[in-house]
Amino acid sequence: MRHPAFPPRVSWPWILGAAAVWLVMALGGTPDVPTAREGAFSGTVRLETDLHEGRYGSWAIGTSASGRLLVEVEADISRGDLVHVTGKISAKPGRAAGRAYGGILTVDSVGDVDPSPFLPHRAGRWVRERVIRGLEPFDDSRALLAGFLIGDTSRVPELDIEAMRRSGLAHFVAVSGSNVALFLSLLALSAGPLALGPRRRAVVGLMGLPVYAAATGFEPSVMRASLMAGLALTGRLVGLVLEAWQLLAVAVAGLVLYDPAMTSNVGFQLSVAATAGVLVGARWPVRGLVRRALAVTMGAQLAVAPLIMFHFGSVPLLSPLVNLVAAPLVTASTGLGAIGVAGLAFLVEPASWLASVVLSLARGAAGWPQLSLLPLVGVLSAGVICLVAPRLRVVVFALATLAGSAVLLVPAETLPPGSATVLDVGQGDAILLHGGDGRYVLVDGGPDPVVMMGKLRRYGVTSIELTVLTHVHADHAAGLVEVVKRIHVGEVWAVPGTQSTPASIEFFAATGARGINVVAPEPGLVRPVGNLTLRVEAPVRRYENPNDQSIVITVHGPKKTILLTGDIEGYAQSDLFGLHSDFLKVPHHGSDTSDPNWLSAVGAELAVISVGDNDFGHPADEVIGLLQSSGARVLRTDEDGDVTIELS
Repeated sequence: MRHPAFPPRVSWPWILGAAAVWLVMALGGTPDVPTAREGAFSGTVRLETDLHEGRYGSWAIGTSASGRLLVEVEADISRGDLVHVTGKISAKPGRAAGRAYGGILTVDSVGDVDPSPFLPHRAGRWVRERVIRGLEPFDDSRALLAGFLIGDTSRVPELDIEAMRRSGLAHFVAVSGSNVALFLSLLALSAGPLALGPRRRAVVGLMGLPVYAAATGFEPSVMRASLMAGLALTGRLVGLVLEAWQLLAVAVAGLVLYDPAMTSNVGFQLSVAATAGVLVGARWPVRGLVRRALAVTMGAQLAVAPLIMFHFGSVPLLSPLVNLVAAPLVTASTGLGAIGVAGLAFLVEPASWLASVVLSLARGAAGWPQLSLLPLVGVLSAGVICLVAPRLRVVVFALATLAGSAVLLVPAETLPPGSATVLDVGQGDAILLHGGDGRYVLVDGGPDPVVMMGKLRRYGVTSIELTVLTHVHADHAAGLVEVVKRIHVGEVWAVPGTQSTPASIEFFAATGARGINVVAPEPGLVRPVGNLTLRVEAPVRRYENPNDQSIVITVHGPKKTILLTGDIEGYAQSDLFGLHSDFLKVPHHGSDTSDPNWLSAVGAELAVISVGDNDFGHPADEVIGLLQSSGARVLRTDEDGDVTIELS
């Protein structure tokens, strides 16, 4: 059997295809929406996405007369719907669900909801609802299966989305060519006699493609794959055979001409680059099913690597191998799931089980090495050398093996024993104590589980002896929910009571499900952890304000102490006069709710403010000035990053 030449013969399909990919790369950074104007809003919004559940409620991306907005709304609505709403726009541009938006629309009231009038869109919505009903009740694996089938990841935990990205498997929930091919195959089978013969199958496929595109929400990656499939089917009808590169080039050019803003969509960029990489990898002159699959995977991963580096800052080193294992599992899960929701419901369970295997693989591989910019350049350079100088492949392979071994053997960053690290987790609190010999205490978890788990991964923390939830607010509790679900936690200190938030309720439910002992610590309780000793100082009584109800701890090291204060304010501080410490975690993100006399009386030589981007005015300038005038050096996590303090 002869293999096609590699590199392939240069021809106009290659040139046109490469030009299309270059166009996406070159224009990818162009912003697609202007910043919205602040003020009251009353009008209609066309939803571009389904509702996603966030930490502070439901949201979707939509377009309006004020541009593209992130819409915070609680209603029974779906992508494609035209929603009449009133609310207020905040001029806070950002990016979510792969789309840039110019502001945030906080909805006060929802009026009429008009489903899309277009027949394919309405049919697509029916398909989407059929899939969702067929997968209920949802758990993590069924949520991922919905991502495989229709690209709906709104029910997949944020941390699992991050695990899919870090393991190199995120493209499996971005519906693309393989999903379209599966849909067309099932559609042809369902059509029966109507799809007998290539021309009839082409007609049936052309009728079904808009429905599937609508069911998946007209995601840019789906639009690219559907347009390529539509061009191929049209060519079959008229007797014209088009090469894959021609299909890719025409599809990309057409979509960019239709909507130039599409070039800034991350999903579209990755979809185009990955497809180009697959086409190149498929031409690699190797024999054997596994080798050819690995060549295709390598081609796709190398093609998307620069984009992943640009958008996410790192590239998973072992992504090709992970994909090689995951690809057949995803294919089987998607196929069984599609047949299951179409009618054979008993197949949903094995499809869900296969999705759970993929999810476990992603979670495990998320902690594997990531390439930064310079190592990535080295890998790409090695790939180029292998292409242009085949005789050097053995040498390059040997050097790559040595370099890869070095990367795999590099340990995670370690914290000195007898230290406290105030972690940069945004607008929230999280303090990691290391008592030595791998014994850790985590005090609060910040607002974002993805960030929190990333910090633990960075410092190589796989087991926590004690976790402390100082109080119930989400900027302290939300990040701890996934910690207790995914990492061994020996014990939890918290003060359950009448005060609660959705984040704290979820946290206590997770500790109960894992069978973790929850202790309400009394003032004076002492707990040794390695060469550190924790002493509980508060709360000394019940407070109406949840901030004042914070657990306050003095951490004694061999030589120094640090006072961890949660978010206590003036009332609780009035009950804690007489506390002194070498170092201070400043209460309540440096807000002006602290008693100036109390702050000065602590007498800290270093004060650390845990703070992120916020609209609350944290930290207050007067608090910083007061601390500095009392002789303390002030550090802030939003400016200084993680702050590690040695207590020995």
